[in-house]
Amino acid sequence: MSKSSKGILVGSISGFPEFLPKDQIAFNTCIDTIRKQFESFGFSPMDTPAVEKASTLLSKGNDSEIYGLCRLTAEEESKKDLGLRFDLTVPLARYVAEHYGQLHFPYKRYHIAPVWRGERAQAGRYRQFIQCDIDIIGENELSLAYDAELLGIIHKIFQSIGLKNYIVKLNNRKILMGLMEVFGVPNEHLEAAIRQIDKKEKVDQATMALGLSDLGLEKSTVDKVLLFLEKKGTNNEMMEYLSSFPHKTLLEEGLKELQEVLALAKAYSVPETILEIDPTLARGLNYYTGTIYETKWLDCLEIGTICAGGRYQNLAATFTRKVLPGVGISIGVSRLIPKMLERGLIESSKETNAKVLVTVQNRDYLPYYIELAEKIRARGYGAEVYLQDKPLPNQIKYADRKGFEVVVIANSEEIETAVLNYRILKEQRQEKGQLESLIAYLKSL
Repeated sequence: MSKSSKGILVGSISGFPEFLPKDQIAFNTCIDTIRKQFESFGFSPMDTPAVEKASTLLSKGNDSEIYGLCRLTAEEESKKDLGLRFDLTVPLARYVAEHYGQLHFPYKRYHIAPVWRGERAQAGRYRQFIQCDIDIIGENELSLAYDAELLGIIHKIFQSIGLKNYIVKLNNRKILMGLMEVFGVPNEHLEAAIRQIDKKEKVDQATMALGLSDLGLEKSTVDKVLLFLEKKGTNNEMMEYLSSFPHKTLLEEGLKELQEVLALAKAYSVPETILEIDPTLARGLNYYTGTIYETKWLDCLEIGTICAGGRYQNLAATFTRKVLPGVGISIGVSRLIPKMLERGLIESSKETNAKVLVTVQNRDYLPYYIELAEKIRARGYGAEVYLQDKPLPNQIKYADRKGFEVVVIANSEEIETAVLNYRILKEQRQEKGQLESLIAYLKSL
């Protein structure tokens, strides 16, 4: 087992990471912060089995990346009817279709859970990782205001976990499709052209031109697309640029929707400085039909996109005839949080969430120490009793290494007089008082 970066251990199976205790606590704390933000906007928790029917997973996934599930004890090679989920969107679609009659729409859910993908593991890309998703699903229709709400959530989440200097790239799929129509891309090559455009950050202009030409596009069309891909400017300049083209229906709809989302984002206190209109943004998946988002951490571009998503016209078309439009985002916590830990942007110093270690000086009084810890827990504070038979210095060293706030020390004299000695480790000072005195200090933390 090797350490790939601060606190992150890479096991003998490539692409299945794990944390040391203090970094796992920091990771969990960060996830809890994100969860609280989701719930503050009215999102409900959702969980689904890690295992889905293979037919369900294949409705969206590539069979080369899906892990099939079978019993090792099977005498014959079992048929892979089941598989591990590779994302949280397919389970959401299946869940909404199956429980349609019991859900209230718009249905706002968050889902934070592991997923598995059978792809080549590399830096920042794992075979097992945590996805952190929110989606809002409508019944037949869904207000554009929810697209703006997601921008507000993105901003508040990154503020709450201490991330700075990030940009949210914003587009509307209708704008991109409308422009392709204006540039003369035939309808039958539209999706292929957009997939090619989605590679813009990975290929040079010559490779991009060749890829577009290979689709059978005329040179004049390729030249227009290349010129479009080079266009840069402020948000106002980009809106003026986009408005200068002939207003085909899709383009006009996309511009109007984008303007509405931007206007409403201000009401969510989203700074204009973190929003960047990028009409070349494609988000290769063809189920996006409207607003699309892609967030980059400008101080760490090498980890790629840290939050992305968009609007789709019909989430569960594969599973039901009901029309269920939605909008959602996924935060790449498995690549973002470890990098923030590595850079010291998230505190990672404690190996326990308990505040108090109750030491054992006299094992004849072990029931007392246990009862004392129970009283501390009953008041809402975590407490551990050191049950090993070790000298007091060893117990204090253990407390210091694990990150306890307070060490309680009580021998027979203190026990008989109901007085505690408690050492505040960070301040290297010792106090004396009854249990209420200790509780008052814990409240002050």
